[in-house]
Amino acid sequence: MSARTCCPVVELRQYTLNPGMRDVLIELFEREFIESQEATGQIVIIGQFRDMDKPDRFVWLRGFADMPSRARALQEFYGGPIWKAHREAANATMIDSDNVLLLRPARAASGFSLTRAKRPAPGTNEIPQGLVVATIYYLDASAGADFVDFFEGTLKPALMEAGASILGYFVTENHPNTFPALPVRENENVFIWFSHFSDQAAYQHHAAALASSTRWSNEIAKELASRLKGDPEVLKLSPTARSQLHG
Repeated sequence: MSARTCCPVVELRQYTLNPGMRDVLIELFEREFIESQEATGQIVIIGQFRDMDKPDRFVWLRGFADMPSRARALQEFYGGPIWKAHREAANATMIDSDNVLLLRPARAASGFSLTRAKRPAPGTNEIPQGLVVATIYYLDASAGADFVDFFEGTLKPALMEAGASILGYFVTENHPNTFPALPVRENENVFIWFSHFSDQAAYQHHAAALASSTRWSNEIAKELASRLKGDPEVLKLSPTARSQLHG
């Protein structure tokens, strides 16, 4: 892993929780599960978020240097004392924790840059104002580098012109799951881009700018739709108090 682009392997984890339990899990996670995972020396907790459209959904991102070190790090953490001490409390908040996409940067330099990121200290309660938006495109199995070219040459310039700040873009990591105790969504082919907005109003302004763009409506959106298996999935994510990734 490098300071410039973290990380070569990324998990996008979406947890469905029991009603009213999201803040309980966030408090436990930020108190017990950030530094303890990173203490393995092979895990980066990139960020954790509240899904703005789903009150019982907790989303977080975790990064690794490669798939073998992922296996070693997860074995160390989930076999270690911190998880064993708190797993019952964590699991009690959850209905489902298997909605996990395994990703890699689409290009060598398209991963998350954490060079200027600073995670707030334990005990911090102030919620950042920014909004992180993850847009998931589901692709046919045959789609690959040509879609990355389309994103970089056509989509990305239009999105930035409409006010999006691109944080990174990723494709499916097809390596077999090296830690089967934690399932991932296999047989998926996705392209995901992450963007940052100063607040919800800035995101709405961005969406309105795209909607009012003749070129976007008449050309770009149509070409995009022709390349996808279905509608994009958009996650509007509010960073938690200790999220390292918050814009």
